[in-house]
Amino acid sequence: MSEDRIPGFDTLAVHAGAQPDPTTGARVTPIYQTSSFVFDDADHAASLFALEAFGNIYTRIGNPTCAVLEERVAALEGGTAAVAVASGHAAQHLVFYTLMEPGDEFIAARQLYGGSINQFGQSFKKSDWNVVWADTDNIETFENAVTPRTKAIFVESIANPGGRITDIAAISKVAKRAGVPLIVDNTLATPYLCQPLEHGADIVVHSATKFLGGHGNSIAGVIVDGGTFNWTRENRYPLLSEPNESYGGIILYETFGNFAFAIACRMIGLRDFGPTLSPFNAFLVLNGIETLPLRMQRHCENALAVAEFLSNHPKIAWVNYAGLPGDRHYNLAKQYCPKGAGSVFTFGVKGGYEAGIQVVSNVYLFSHLANVGDTRSLIIHPASTTHRQLTEEQLSAAGAGSDVIRLSIGIEDKDDLIADLNTALESVG
Repeated sequence: MSEDRIPGFDTLAVHAGAQPDPTTGARVTPIYQTSSFVFDDADHAASLFALEAFGNIYTRIGNPTCAVLEERVAALEGGTAAVAVASGHAAQHLVFYTLMEPGDEFIAARQLYGGSINQFGQSFKKSDWNVVWADTDNIETFENAVTPRTKAIFVESIANPGGRITDIAAISKVAKRAGVPLIVDNTLATPYLCQPLEHGADIVVHSATKFLGGHGNSIAGVIVDGGTFNWTRENRYPLLSEPNESYGGIILYETFGNFAFAIACRMIGLRDFGPTLSPFNAFLVLNGIETLPLRMQRHCENALAVAEFLSNHPKIAWVNYAGLPGDRHYNLAKQYCPKGAGSVFTFGVKGGYEAGIQVVSNVYLFSHLANVGDTRSLIIHPASTTHRQLTEEQLSAAGAGSDVIRLSIGIEDKDDLIADLNTALESVG
């Protein structure tokens, strides 16, 4: 292939960031299971620690296996750089640590994964980072939430658990008027279905545990720097725009430009907090990404078939799946996710809370567990599990009311999935 040709998505999913191992010739990226790396000499070591040269120092900060994963996800998202970390929650924590000072605020969509609602609304309070909630179905709520203390806006491209599609471009306009970065959690969509940076996002985060890894065998997170934000604006982001004493007074944005945010997350966040991704987990996620396009196609095809079945079942009150014509997010799905509306969605079973528990207790092929994005189909009743720490009002706002069941549709035969759900629904009295 000529050097001036831009590889397609499917090619990048297999090849981005990877080369045969220069020592052994191994074609698959090796697992560099080591804690630290040898320096060439004293000058080489000094230049690495002063950020005057790039290279490996200590796996807490970076590792060759993780570096391939970082370059691959950055390429798939269209970002300038990426940082791999131990989990999606770790990714969120490092992002906000890099942006926030005590007393600052950020705006977040109410339509979020329950664990993120808890992290933002409870744990972040200890750092005096204060969340203000907004509604993705009402863009004005984002506009109205902006104050002089606002430092960022956070949304999910496809919301978990409800499968709602977010109007990223509209919220990006709010962020730009406020002079703050837009952070998009792209976990459920993956860059195969949606690339938030193309719609005005500045930072993308992933729980790579889900569809990127795809096989339910590893925990990982990734931060992608879009390279689009001016971090010197009004000196609102001192970690990036002011001299850093721990690196000889260099100014990160001045030195590293459009990948300064990723450098800050790595060389300060990873260095000091240590939520490091293990090389073995990076290896597993890399293998998963190689089949991401194929899996996402099948996930979406199966999800649409299951959603159509449920929408016609007499024991189902409603189905929220943006891929269904008539769904209120159908047009947004066509705009942001033209290849498919994802495989995670919710439905309401008639009979409420107890009926929901009956359904998840009587499936055979579906696995009842707290994860999404597996090759296997998964089911959960959020109100009694992942979202049980929320109030009734928060449950409703997050799309996780008492009658809600969340599905993550896998890549099995769709007829078998439909038969399994039908048997479980017949158990409801």
